Amino acid sequence: MSKISKRIKETQTKIEKKLYKANEALQVLKLISTAKFNETAEAHIALRIDPKYNDQKLRATVMLPKGNGKEVKIAVITRQEPSEVLAMGADIVGDDELVTEILKTGKFEFDQLITTPDMMPLIAKLGRVLGPRGLMPSPKAGTVTVNIKEAITEFKSGKLEYRADRTGIVHVPFGKLNFPEEDLLINLEAIQESIDKNKPPGVKGNYWKSFYITTTMSPSIQMEVSAFRDKIFD
Repeated sequence: MSKISKRIKETQTKIEKKLYKANEALQVLKLISTAKFNETAEAHIALRIDPKYNDQKLRATVMLPKGNGKEVKIAVITRQEPSEVLAMGADIVGDDELVTEILKTGKFEFDQLITTPDMMPLIAKLGRVLGPRGLMPSPKAGTVTVNIKEAITEFKSGKLEYRADRTGIVHVPFGKLNFPEEDLLINLEAIQESIDKNKPPGVKGNYWKSFYITTTMSPSIQMEVSAFRDKIFD
């Protein structure tokens, strides 16, 4: 059993055993941050779904209106002229050779992979490498597209792909801790609305189970689900 550090014990005393409204939760989140770097704010949302059934899987994208505060490195696998794709904002461009390199080494230096539909038979080979890391391109996520420039711009501007893990929990970052509270709140609202909009067809009854926010290094804070979804913040 891992030992809880003194720092974590101290920060836990600042979190009351109650369900927080959004504004108050964000205030506390900033208060308990003691790391020496700009931490990422994360939402962890447990849903009443069973992803082993196809009609209860959740995989979608959300555009964070205030961005995610992260520099996103994008790779594009395409037959287009590399110089043209790099001019669109891509960081890495390749075709067969890039696929072979990823397969051979199992290593890659990008946060998002975009490709064109004609390259999917080639990309399929990367399933075992990229699939477990949630990086396989898909049309639904907007990472398989003929409009590469638009896709690059969106992901560089704060578009995120998220999915529920095998236990039905969605883990998604919603900004950096130095963001104003209002910006973090706006991003959280966008995530909530996206999750509700993309509710799997096989889910009946109550959809949300619990809602926590945390940072890279802090304990989590539980939020009041119904109040947040009803936009009751104070």
